[in-house]
Amino acid sequence: MTFGETDPSELPGGGTGSAAAPGNRVTFDRRELDRILNLYGRMVAAGEWRDYAIDFMRDRAVFSVFRRSSEVPIYRIEKNPRLARRQGAYSVVSATGLIVRRGHELDRVLRALDKGPKLVTV
Repeated sequence: MTFGETDPSELPGGGTGSAAAPGNRVTFDRRELDRILNLYGRMVAAGEWRDYAIDFMRDRAVFSVFRRSSEVPIYRIEKNPRLARRQGAYSVVSATGLIVRRGHELDRVLRALDKGPKLVTV
């Protein structure tokens, strides 16, 4: 984050959006949210993730993933339309603020977090 930006968890009222977000906010569409929640469900089933938060702000939408709800998010999946032409609108940011992956396609960006099935040999 740059100086002057607020963290989504620091917004008044928890910063979570509702199903009917105001028109001046960036949101995830149904396809994007379906892909993110599909990954989230697999990671919960694997026991790696336990909670999430969604924040809709004027300049970006953020899906934060927590190992425990009392901690800081381990990953943030962000959609920032201002960066759509340059680096890509989607990014995955780690807890330390490091951008793990950024791109134009959500599926490619989420591959940084998706471990996928493992081949086990005997």
